Amino acid sequence: MSYEMVKDTFFEAFKGKYVRALITGPNMEIVRKAAYDSTATPSAVIGRVEGGVESFVPKSKTPDGRFGAIVQYWLGGDDVDKFAYELSYRIRQDILVKPFTRVFDYADKISDEYIHMMDIVGHCGDGYEWLVEKYNRRMINVPIAVPDFQIEEKFVLNDGIMGGNFWYLCDSQDAVLRGGKMAIEAIGAVNYVITPFDICSAASKPETNFPDIGPTTNHNYCPSLKDKLGQHSKIPEGVNYIPEIVVNATNEESMLKAIKEGIDACLEIDGVIGISAGNYQGKLGDKVYNLLDILK
Repeated sequence: MSYEMVKDTFFEAFKGKYVRALITGPNMEIVRKAAYDSTATPSAVIGRVEGGVESFVPKSKTPDGRFGAIVQYWLGGDDVDKFAYELSYRIRQDILVKPFTRVFDYADKISDEYIHMMDIVGHCGDGYEWLVEKYNRRMINVPIAVPDFQIEEKFVLNDGIMGGNFWYLCDSQDAVLRGGKMAIEAIGAVNYVITPFDICSAASKPETNFPDIGPTTNHNYCPSLKDKLGQHSKIPEGVNYIPEIVVNATNEESMLKAIKEGIDACLEIDGVIGISAGNYQGKLGDKVYNLLDILK
């Protein structure tokens, strides 16, 4: 494949902490709902937990022989207590309330750090919860009105890599949607990665006139501001849309493979006329990756 349309630039990535979990249920409809609801909001940019669906797995691949979804939950930084508190919302409000669901630890690496689930999730049983040995796991049984929710007693907490990204520059709305769909599907075939934003239409920058909001629009790359900004606009000729794909991964190798697969898929689409990346001159992430080096 030719990479003539790929800009010689880089993206920045940074360390994050993640939990890799398996949600199971009696049918795929409930599993999908629990998985997507609990990972729906990409919120690491505002200092909260974000997540994504890594893949769906058949009954033969789950501890309880039911339909399953592998999900990841992430937080930038090292505040484990905050991670646990934020993660508990995702589990309690988006999974526990779905009928007949269970959640298992599905760690891909060994770690000495854990998040214990009794205080943050188990006590939803109001003191009536109990521990059971089942599925070769130690599970908390939380009595609820559609009996009963079960979750593994502790989850491995690991270090991974967040914020890998690329931009695919488009001349049409159709290219945005088709290119993004193909990229997300290609990345979905790579193990250990998630795309927390799916197709992201709002590239941001760390400096802002409104710090209470958090990251705001990367104005130099907004097509609707091209005339207003004049020579300060960084929109290339013929480009009308600049969507972004963001990747978090449990390991560097998987992240780089996902970026390459996503770019390759985008370049197959008519109307995708360039590839670039979001970076901040190396000021945001502690790891820097050149796109052309990844594509070699």
